[in-house]
This record gives sequence, structure tokens and C-alpha cells, in this order.
Amino acid sequence: MTPAGYALVTGGTSGIGLATARGLSDAGWRVAICGRRGDLVENLSATHGFVGLTCDVTDAESVAVMFASLKATFGRLDLVFNNAGRFAPARSFGDIEVDTWREMVDTNLNGAFYVAREAFRMMRDQQPQGGRIINNGSISAYVPRPQAASYTATKHAITGLTKAISLDGRAHNIACGQIDIGNAATDMTSHMNAGSLQANGTLAPEPTFDVAHVVDAVRYMAGLPLSANVQFMTVMATTMPYIGRG
Repeated sequence: MTPAGYALVTGGTSGIGLATARGLSDAGWRVAICGRRGDLVENLSATHGFVGLTCDVTDAESVAVMFASLKATFGRLDLVFNNAGRFAPARSFGDIEVDTWREMVDTNLNGAFYVAREAFRMMRDQQPQGGRIINNGSISAYVPRPQAASYTATKHAITGLTKAISLDGRAHNIACGQIDIGNAATDMTSHMNAGSLQANGTLAPEPTFDVAHVVDAVRYMAGLPLSANVQFMTVMATTMPYIGRG
């Protein structure tokens, strides 16, 4: 069976990444996932029929090696869900440690850049030319949570990265869009049920929504012809404290 296309999902071993990889596979895509833990990548790939690649996205050389392996395996690349990222411990701005700041920038921004750059090069040089990059932003790409400056800054930067890739990609039939997610129910957001810090200093539980709706959104974006693009899409729990936050 001819696949819908060849896709890479970074951070594909858990949460939104794993759910999206499974959803794309179900839709007919040939999917590769990557993560830092080789044993986990291998086990999940064997279970779900993915191509598994061990990669540390904070290391530009590791990312380059991964894309060389992708090219050897798939021959081309049609879609990247640039999803790998991390949270930082909550700290008031004046108490953020420099090491924490650097770790967040290395993963959420530099890692996204390394992956997108290699994807751009591969899509630019392949025949037929082109492909699609979908960056995972966040509600925090627009408004911050309290005590989350390093995460917020990196996610604001992803918005600029998305726009720049989208602009430079025009000449090479490369589309780039961004999905901004608010409180999808995963292991990473399970703490929200007990209470999250609000702008007024109180703790309050926040609603979440089924991650399946994120998968549906990414599949819609991925399924468009390259002549059309969802530049930005926000998918969020309807009553989360975002509109009117603060």
C-alpha cells in the first residue's frame, strides 16, 4: 500500500507526540518517531509499526545523523511534527537559574530549529520538492503563565520561527504552520486537576480536553495540499483560563 506520505514526529514517545504518531499512522502515513531513550523508542516502534530513531534534539549533530538515517530509510520526507519540548519548574522571574534558562532554550528553541533546518534542507532538495513542517507552539506562545518566563520566551520564539520558515519556504514548496495547544489531557498536564497557579496568586483546577482532538487537528493540517496552509491553529479546553486570563 502506498503511504499517504512520510512523516517524522519528534518527542514521539509520550503524550501528544505519541498520540499524534499513532493517529498519522492510522491515517496511512509512514511514521518515524524520535526520542532520547533508545529502549523506549525501540519498544514503541515495534508495538506500533513506527520507524524508531534515537536522537537528542538539543545536539545539532545528533539531529543531522537522524535525518541522514531518515533519508536512507524513506528516501523523502513529507511532514514533520516538530513537537519535542519540555517544561521548567515554576520560578518567579528573579529566581530563574541560568542553567534552567539555557536548558529550556536548548530544548524548546534550539532543538526546534535544528529539526526544522534539517527538514527544510531535505524538503528543498528532494524531488518532487516540498513538504510541511508543523511546529508545536502553546497557549504560552501568546500569553504567559505565572512563574514560567523561560517556557514562555521559548514558545513566543517558536511563533517567530514558524513565520520565518513559512516565508522562506515559499520558494521551495515548503509549508510551515503552528498548532497552539491549551490543556490537552496527557501525563504532563495531569497536575492541573489538583490546581494550577493563576495570575491572581491563587491555585485553581483547570479543565483539560481529550488529546484525540489535537491529533485530529494535526491530521487536518497534514492532509492539506501544499497549496494550502493552516498558519496558526489554537486548540484548547473551552473553559480554560486563557481568554480573559489574569
